[in-house]
Amino acid sequence: MSATSGLPQDGGPLRCREPATGTVQLDNEHVKVTRWDFNPGAETGWHRHGWLYVVVPVTDGTLLLELPGGQTMTAELKAGLSYSRDAGTEHNVVNAGTAPLSFVETELKSLPG
Repeated sequence: MSATSGLPQDGGPLRCREPATGTVQLDNEHVKVTRWDFNPGAETGWHRHGWLYVVVPVTDGTLLLELPGGQTMTAELKAGLSYSRDAGTEHNVVNAGTAPLSFVETELKSLPG
């Protein structure tokens, strides 16, 4: 980063939050399974899901979802209580809690958007 501008000199993205850690556990022709681990305040970065996906929370926690157009919403996660979202979902996911948060995301490649 430049000491004067605060912008990356390499043209990379300017990040204000710590990135969450995504660890791919399985990736084949049918599914992609990723474990996401967030420190408090960490984010995934903006992304769009290309496939329908299922999330299984490993821990309880609160997510801040930043949505297109500047909208936001929060979601309460309970360990073991799964939910799904359709392909095409676009957002940035942030751990809005004070404790680390983890979930496992399974993308179903046979159901493209």
